[in-house]
Amino acid sequence: MKSSLNIILASKSPRRQELLKLMGFDFKVVLKDVDESYPSNLKPEDVAVFIAEKKARAFDDSITNEVVITSDTIVCVDGQILGKPGNREEAIQMVNMLSGTTHDVITGVSILRNHHIISFYDVTRVSFEKLTDEEAAFYIDTYQPYDKAGAYGIQEWIGMNKISRIEGSYTNVMGLPTEKLYKHLMALN
Repeated sequence: MKSSLNIILASKSPRRQELLKLMGFDFKVVLKDVDESYPSNLKPEDVAVFIAEKKARAFDDSITNEVVITSDTIVCVDGQILGKPGNREEAIQMVNMLSGTTHDVITGVSILRNHHIISFYDVTRVSFEKLTDEEAAFYIDTYQPYDKAGAYGIQEWIGMNKISRIEGSYTNVMGLPTEKLYKHLMALN
């Protein structure tokens, strides 16, 4: 489906780029450094939207007729937000926290056009089977998921072998709720 939108995807994530391409949109990738801190009193879904909006606002003065898409994905288990791990120990700790549990993957998305931001989020419930210490180490050492919230990618080994159930959007767990994004982009087209 052809779109007349001049889209900028503000994400270095190869998964988000692949998903937007698979959705049928032409786009260019433009990155800006943005502080991803957030107020501690926000609910998890508000954190993801807050950061996505921060990323979108970074473009507000530098675009004219473009549509900028920004997003942020977090993993939330037992009320604790897991972002991207900083090192191997954090990654293994995160994967072990998720082992044998059900957690939420929340992606906030912002669409900036003509100084106006539309934001939304999606939540997917993901259930993990129990991982052994060897499996957790194998996964982290083989796939090195340091660029992923919660230290895992559903499209990788852990998703093929240790995720027993998902409730909601699969693409949301990959970092972009494509079904909701498509509806919003089509409304702008």
